[in-house]
Amino acid sequence: MTIRTMPKIPAIGSRGGLSSDIAPSALSRWQMDIKAAADSDVSVSILGEIGESFFTEGVTAKRISAALRSIGQKDITVNINSPGGDVFEGLAIYNMLREHKAKVTVKILGVAASVASIIAMAGDRIEVPLAGFIMIHNTYVGALGDRHDLREFADVLEGFDGVFADVYASRTGMDAKALGKMMDKETWISGKDAVEKGFADALLPADEVAHDATAANDTQINAAARIHALLAKGGATRNERSKLLNAFKSGTQNAADDTTQNAGVDQGLLAQLSKININ
Repeated sequence: MTIRTMPKIPAIGSRGGLSSDIAPSALSRWQMDIKAAADSDVSVSILGEIGESFFTEGVTAKRISAALRSIGQKDITVNINSPGGDVFEGLAIYNMLREHKAKVTVKILGVAASVASIIAMAGDRIEVPLAGFIMIHNTYVGALGDRHDLREFADVLEGFDGVFADVYASRTGMDAKALGKMMDKETWISGKDAVEKGFADALLPADEVAHDATAANDTQINAAARIHALLAKGGATRNERSKLLNAFKSGTQNAADDTTQNAGVDQGLLAQLSKININ
């Protein structure tokens, strides 16, 4: 299989009132401490949230473009461990990798969820660990507007989902409608199943995956990730969560209170956070 057989995804601009988001289920199952056992000067890392991140720098199309320019027209390895993120950034990254002039080998180190799974499909060869996962689902967003806006948003999202199903179909040979049903119910595909279904070409040897002790022991980042997941599951929008986490980082209760009020977060929501099970 070559990148020439994979469809290019047309550039789709963001719509006011509509913002990409990470599904809480993806965030809760993502282990941020997973990384490649070894890097090289021809590897590209997509380890974290796609686009602006609450926890780390985030993976942007601009950053990936700079990495590809630095590497030049050489065979590359793309290491992925991501819960997904900004769909527009993700589509731009997919197109960049698809158009790379040399061989692209994608190694899914832990999870490639949501738009990160679309990015993975740009590889000429895809490898995933036996314990790794690819997650596909319908486009997950936060939306703000009146009933007319929301109906329009639904049409926009349906278009995204159709394009994504076509990408998965091109990679796997599966029927796009069957893939659409898998996306409807959010499907987690294990390493072995990914190879059998055509989402990946081979299993990634276990010794190519390592754990970053620094990330695993970073209590501040882990706490922020858990708060983010709890807020998302409780119904807070991405903008609300961002403001709240920034307030917590400031270390002042007044800032947290003011931000909560300005963001419009229900006080009862925060009171219930400790009761939400994100497993």
